[in-house]
Amino acid sequence: MNGKSLRATALMALTALVSGCMVGPHYHRPSVPVPAQYQELAGWGAAMPQDAAPKGDWWIDFHDSLLDQLEPRVAISNQTVRQGYANYQQALAEVRVARSELFPTIGVSGSVTRAGGPGYNSANLVTGRTGGVVNSASLEGTAGWTLDLWGRIRRTIEQNAAIAQADAATLANATLSEQILLATTIIQLRITDANIELQRKTVQAYEEALRITKAQGTAGISTAPPSAVITAQVALETAQANLVGLGVARAQYAHAIAVLVGKNPEDLAIPPAAAVPTLPEVPIGVPSTLLQRRPDIAAAERTMAAQNAAVGVAIAAYYPTLSLSAADGFSQSPLNGLLHTANHIWSLGASGSETLLDFGARHGQVLAARAAYEGAVAAYRAAVLSAFEAVENDLSGLRILAEQAQSLDIAVRDATRGAQIALAEFEAGTVDYTTVAQAQQVLWADQQSALTVAENRLVDAVALIGDLGGGWSDSQLQGPPQPQIAKSSEAQSP
Repeated sequence: MNGKSLRATALMALTALVSGCMVGPHYHRPSVPVPAQYQELAGWGAAMPQDAAPKGDWWIDFHDSLLDQLEPRVAISNQTVRQGYANYQQALAEVRVARSELFPTIGVSGSVTRAGGPGYNSANLVTGRTGGVVNSASLEGTAGWTLDLWGRIRRTIEQNAAIAQADAATLANATLSEQILLATTIIQLRITDANIELQRKTVQAYEEALRITKAQGTAGISTAPPSAVITAQVALETAQANLVGLGVARAQYAHAIAVLVGKNPEDLAIPPAAAVPTLPEVPIGVPSTLLQRRPDIAAAERTMAAQNAAVGVAIAAYYPTLSLSAADGFSQSPLNGLLHTANHIWSLGASGSETLLDFGARHGQVLAARAAYEGAVAAYRAAVLSAFEAVENDLSGLRILAEQAQSLDIAVRDATRGAQIALAEFEAGTVDYTTVAQAQQVLWADQQSALTVAENRLVDAVALIGDLGGGWSDSQLQGPPQPQIAKSSEAQSP
């Protein structure tokens, strides 16, 4: 058998060997208990169609221009998202590295040597002459291949691919989390602006009360003693101080918003707007959809798959390693005629290795890999349970806050009427200022509580959207699209 036939036969045999067994457990997603419906969803019926679930730009349902303007920038400029994208790209590169081990490494080498000295070559030896110079050269192609007989490389590819998918889900989760945080911060900013407007009206009301009190004191009306003027003055000054203090909270929210979209605080100016975002209706669906719509659950599941593959990698260490090598080329001395058929050389070789005694090292590695897998299973199930808990909390919060908001609307309406009556009676001199102050204080407290409840309802709605996955689906992991950050020249700049 000539060299070419031998090499072809060896290649066929190797192909058959590589397609052999793959040790280690095959992955099956562990089951988790999933309730048929959410406990807090009153009047639960058939789930809404999946196409009604929030997808993509979920924030537009809040009808806030600042949300519409800034939310798309999170996926492009937010530094936490950029870090997650870099981790994802690194994981993809690790998959390529692992996949390359399935194929042989091929190289080429060449050398040229010029040497001389007394009696250096055979021609000089025959003639007896000295001082000969000889040129020699070689040109050789090499190939090496470590066979994946037991599936170690394939399990490594499986592990790295699952890690890459987990990183893709982690990137999606980081993007969603930062978007939820931005929406929450914008809502807090809007509520602060509404509070500032409410406090301005409160200052105006106290200014009017002080004017009336002073006027009555000047006129000598018995219902307006000097202490009433002092009380009205203190109420006004307190309201003015509260108004100034709200500016600190607003500035901090504005700075946080700038950082979330990747800007320096001084580079983003947000004008005041007393309008509060609209409370959206969020389609809930059934609990089982959380397993597909939550990126953090998908990340935990893919981590579980990666740990399962790691068990196979550890088990493969029990089996021998077989490597093949081949070389084909030319060698000639002297240099003339290097590529002639007579100068052709080739070689084939094989080497194997097997650890006979390691004092339990491989066994310990397998046990560690199995324990890591069991830990990943527990983390996955914990993520699912936490997701159900979060949704139930959001639903209960929205239900209870809606009832509280209705009660406060009535209270604010009645308190407004009561403050108007008290001020009119005080101006007419039928009641003292204490009645006015108490009525105005009740009104301000009820209005403040109403704004707080409105804020909590909006924040709960945002949290519910995030806890439902924000429209994300684990089907994106089958062929993850390039994140928006990859398409932005701003994001690619250091």
